[in-house]
Amino acid sequence: MKDWRKVVTTPRTSMKAAIEIIDKSGAQIALVADADGVLKGTVTDGDVRRAILKGTTLADPVETIMNPAPTTVKHNEARSTVLSIMKAKSIHQIPIVDGDGRLVGLQLLDEVIVDAERDNAVVLMAGGLGSRLRPLTDSTPKPLIKVGNKPILETIIENFVEYGLKRFYISINYKAEMIEDHFGDGSDWGVKIDYIRENGALGTAGSLSMLAGRFDKPIFVMNGDLLTRVNFANLLNFHAESGAAATMCVRNYDFQVPYGVVKVDRHRLVSIEEKPVQRFFVSAGIYVIEPKVLKEIPRDTPFDMPALFKKLLEQKQEAAVFPIREYWLDIGRLDDLERANAEFANIFEEGF
Repeated sequence: MKDWRKVVTTPRTSMKAAIEIIDKSGAQIALVADADGVLKGTVTDGDVRRAILKGTTLADPVETIMNPAPTTVKHNEARSTVLSIMKAKSIHQIPIVDGDGRLVGLQLLDEVIVDAERDNAVVLMAGGLGSRLRPLTDSTPKPLIKVGNKPILETIIENFVEYGLKRFYISINYKAEMIEDHFGDGSDWGVKIDYIRENGALGTAGSLSMLAGRFDKPIFVMNGDLLTRVNFANLLNFHAESGAAATMCVRNYDFQVPYGVVKVDRHRLVSIEEKPVQRFFVSAGIYVIEPKVLKEIPRDTPFDMPALFKKLLEQKQEAAVFPIREYWLDIGRLDDLERANAEFANIFEEGF
């Protein structure tokens, strides 16, 4: 990377500032070095999201969340060796140091090997009735309702294409023919689209059983009524680093209790907290799953994603969570649709 110095920061830099470096540089990493230029650690998008899960604030210094022992290579390392290390450790960036540990560069996987197009499959769930959006959905399936100047599902597909994903499966049921007629085989978008026809409502995971045995790489699964600017490359990298059977995207959800909450010890009043805010992580309707997981889904049976993750946990399989810090909106109600139309131009046409 020629301009690698733009991603160098200090141990006391705030996590908020590090996020700006990670997002703006394109390298998806911040290099933490001392005043002498000696590498002290690295901060990746995955490090940031894991810190969010732990409750770290944006004002905390990056030294509290950085990886203090990142994989590095010497400046005279052979290109083939660097590539082998990256592939073996599933990493996309390696700092280059001299004999004294001082930073002299940054090697990116995309510069070692041209691999922009990804052959991971994307499954989009577009079979729901969209009852809460009636009367609009009486004549149009929810994924074809326009936000901005195009259908919701079209924006979703274009977002995946930005990250080199070209293989799509769309699970359809309600007004299926309208969706097939609009997207066809996907050639108008430069992608390949196949359709999964549900025999009745199969939930958010049921139709995936029909795809068992087709893949050898992780699969994206996403609800067809979401607008988001999630970085799908970061999500895929996070999933690979976690070694999980499945990864669930989550987002923060705050709920304010409208009353004073009383804490008691038997008959004694201990404290009163007036209208406290409870914070939770909730599912965001976006997942990455390993191909082997598909066999856990029963055939021709309604089955939802939460049930699949519960099953994996019961089997002691690893499941990871990826906190979303980018734009995300579930278009479930008419007021959500109004908000999406108001925000669309700024978020999806000018970037975010």
